Amino acid sequence: MRNFLAIDAGGTSTRAVLINSSGQCLGYGTAGGGNPVSRGFDAALAALLDASRKATGGTAGEVAEVLVAMAGASLELPTHLFRDGFAELGLTGKVMIESDLLATFYSGTYHDDGLALIAGTGAVGARVVSSRLEAVTDGTGWLLGDNGAGFWLGREIVRAVAAALDGRGQATSLTLLVLAELGVTLDPGERTQGRLRAQQQLILKVYELPAIELSRFAPLVFQVKDDAVAQDIIDRAAQALTQTLLAASRAGNGPGEADGRQWQPGAQPLVFGGSVLTKGGAVAAAVVGRLSAAMPGAGGPAGISPVLVEDGVVGASVMVLKRSGIQVDAPIFARIQQSLAALRGGK
Repeated sequence: MRNFLAIDAGGTSTRAVLINSSGQCLGYGTAGGGNPVSRGFDAALAALLDASRKATGGTAGEVAEVLVAMAGASLELPTHLFRDGFAELGLTGKVMIESDLLATFYSGTYHDDGLALIAGTGAVGARVVSSRLEAVTDGTGWLLGDNGAGFWLGREIVRAVAAALDGRGQATSLTLLVLAELGVTLDPGERTQGRLRAQQQLILKVYELPAIELSRFAPLVFQVKDDAVAQDIIDRAAQALTQTLLAASRAGNGPGEADGRQWQPGAQPLVFGGSVLTKGGAVAAAVVGRLSAAMPGAGGPAGISPVLVEDGVVGASVMVLKRSGIQVDAPIFARIQQSLAALRGGK
């Protein structure tokens, strides 16, 4: 029975799995960020090798093929750069580089057609057709898009607080949460040059942060669900993410094909990934509600049941088998999920 190595290389962490052709996961290892774009090639490769070494436990020579799932820009890197690195561990088989979007999709299903929506720090939608990415929407970064994701939420939160502090916006419970996060005390009677001192401190501290770190405030919006301003932010995030998903579902349709090739709820899987969608539930539920309203034939929210996934490591495992010519069916998919969960301590 052949063994394979599947790697989910994220920006903050890398996960590697040793898996055999029956779908049984034999070893698991983790390391730091393995994305060459954000970490640099040498640091990313070191993380890939570290996680792989832990997963194989010294049996790397028995691995037939390796698949690495990583962010889109990294897919342009020559495969031989990774192959030469893996050779140091005795991994001399074929090395395949695949999209982390596909890894996320296949973490929720073994079927080859469907939709994925990921909203973590960034936001991206994908339509998968015959095991390939047919269309990708958004995922354009915080400056151009990523609408509805963690950075977007954080930015909307601090903007709402800034507006509330000088009366341009509605009062919100988010104000005290954000100020506390920044170590700022609100004293309504304390002003400097005509401005509330708390707002002045908010401005200074927010602009000291790298822009992408505004995503740190995103979880706060879910702590005050009864707050009107917070609910408005959640609703607008859901609207933006629904638009991203709908655009992916319809992409590729030519003239007169508006419905013929469109994603069919219930017939094809829908996978949600990223903390904005998988933790708390408020945004995911709102997206499902808007999606069902936009698709009259969906049978209402009950007709759309997204699969929530934590990361792309199950999907990377599915893909390494599929790309090696092994048919992944329901029993094999379940075996991957169950054996990997056991290796990860039930996580």
